[in-house]
Amino acid sequence: MAPLIYLKQVDSTNNYLKGWVSQQKVEEGTVIYTYFQSAGKGQRGNSWESEDGKNILFSIVLYPDMIDANEQFIVSQIVSLAIVEVIQSKLDTKHKDSITIKWPNDIYWKNKKLCGILIENSLIGSNIKESIIGIGININQTKFESNAPNPISLKQITGLDYELETLLAELQKKIMEYYTGFINEKTNLNKHYKDTLFRNKGFHLYNDGKTNFNAKIKDIEPSGILVLETEDGEIRRFAFKEVSYILN
Repeated sequence: MAPLIYLKQVDSTNNYLKGWVSQQKVEEGTVIYTYFQSAGKGQRGNSWESEDGKNILFSIVLYPDMIDANEQFIVSQIVSLAIVEVIQSKLDTKHKDSITIKWPNDIYWKNKKLCGILIENSLIGSNIKESIIGIGININQTKFESNAPNPISLKQITGLDYELETLLAELQKKIMEYYTGFINEKTNLNKHYKDTLFRNKGFHLYNDGKTNFNAKIKDIEPSGILVLETEDGEIRRFAFKEVSYILN
């Protein structure tokens, strides 16, 4: 297994790993992790709140040059499904089905956010040269001070404390299992991903930047496009950031 490299403090594990990869060849699957980021990055330019020493903050590098650039969403599916499996293994039967993927790759427990993922792909020609995947998972934190609307931690769900390095090693192993499984077997990730999606059944409220509307998830295209069907039967397609969930 590739190394797990600890940094006492860093602005962003993604920034650090990107800089390292740009200077030399880094073994695929290598993880950079810390217990405190001074400028952790989230999707949409947001920061990621994390109490020092309480959570898992890491980045992992992959070289998925067998994946076409127009299907880079596969990387997101691999990583999010691997994380879901590890988190589910820590929960009793009653709570397992409450762990879902909120499109494109947030990990949720019921209506609350447990994990955020930021994937930064570099392309060469029509293929992916490298993927730097930053992951923040709320583990042992029980108080959240930021104005983030809906954070939750694994400890808040189960009442248990977790040994962070042990859990991190499990996550690295599972990500690489999903990744090598896709390479070797061309696993059908799309069906598994759709079955694990947040609000994958029934009609729910969305916003397209102008108005709210009710729709159900119809499909996820290989490019990551979310296909929704409205109550009137209209099919609408959205790229990331073009539509948002309305959370109750």
